[in-house]
Amino acid sequence: MTKTVEPLVRVTGLTKRYGDTLAVDGVDLMVRPGEVYGFLGPNGAGKTTTLRILTGLISPTSGTVRVLGGSPGQAQVLARTGSMIESPAFYPYLSGLDNLRLLAEYAGVARAKIDEVLELVDLADRAKDRFSTYSLGMKQRLGVAAALLKDPELVILDEPTNGLDPAGMRDMRRLIRELGSGGRTVLLSSHLLGEVQQICDRVGIISAGRMVAEHDVEELRNEQELVIRARPLESAHSVLRRVLGGDAVRLYDDTLRATVGPNRAAEVNRLLVEAGIAVSELRSTERALEDVFFELTTEEKAHAG
Repeated sequence: MTKTVEPLVRVTGLTKRYGDTLAVDGVDLMVRPGEVYGFLGPNGAGKTTTLRILTGLISPTSGTVRVLGGSPGQAQVLARTGSMIESPAFYPYLSGLDNLRLLAEYAGVARAKIDEVLELVDLADRAKDRFSTYSLGMKQRLGVAAALLKDPELVILDEPTNGLDPAGMRDMRRLIRELGSGGRTVLLSSHLLGEVQQICDRVGIISAGRMVAEHDVEELRNEQELVIRARPLESAHSVLRRVLGGDAVRLYDDTLRATVGPNRAAEVNRLLVEAGIAVSELRSTERALEDVFFELTTEEKAHAG
C-alpha cells in the first residue's frame, strides 16, 4: 500500500478583505514536503497577503488554512517555521551578529547556530557591522539567516532576491535550491518568472487575488506549440480558431502560436493550404513560460475587470 504524504501547507477557499478591497479571492494552495514551491504573480496580486496569513501575522476573512498540521500562529507551528515577509526588520544600531543573537535568545537557539547561518548567507565577514550600514541585498541575506536560525522544517520567503545584484541573486537562488535538496520545504513568492523557473519544483500563479493555475515546472517547460507564419495572417488565425478552438491559437505580431502537439503539424498545414492560405513556416517548439504566465494573468485581469 502506498503511503499518502500529507502536504505541509494546505489552503482552501482563502479570502481576505480590507474594507471593500478583496486582496485574496478564494485561493487554493498545497505545498508538499521537500519541494520548492514558487508563488508567482505580478506586484499587488495577493502574494504577500497570503504569506502573512500563513505565518499568522494577519487573519483570513474566510477559508481554511493548515500549516504543519496546525493553525498559523500556533506556537508549535512557529517553532518549525522560518520566514521572511516583506522587508526584514532589525535594530539598526545593532550589528547583524547582535541582532541574530537577540533572536536566538528569544527562540532558545544555540549560539553556534548563528555562525552557521551567517556563513550560509555569506555575511560572516560583515557580521559585526551595524545593520544600518548594510546594503539592501545584505539586509535581505540577514533576513534569510534569521529565518534559518531555528533549523526550520518549512521556510517561507517573500521575494528573497529583492534588492540583490546579479551575483547576489545567483547566490540566493543557489542557497534556496540547497535548502530544498537538504530536506527542507521552501515556499517563496516572486514576480520574476525566470527565478521560479530556475529553482522551483512547482509553481502557483496568482493574479488579481485569484489562483489562476498550478503546475509542475517541468511540465510547463516541456509543453509544445506550433509556430506558424502564413499569409493572409488574419485568415489563417480565423481558420485555426474555428478548427482548434479559440483558446488554442494566439496571435503574436507576424506569427500564430497554436498549443497543440507536433503530431498535428501536418493536419494544421493541410487545413491552411485547403483554405487558400500560403504557409511560409510551420515548426514545433517548446512553449515559453513567459507566454504561459502572460496569458494566464492577462485573462484573469480581464475576468476581474
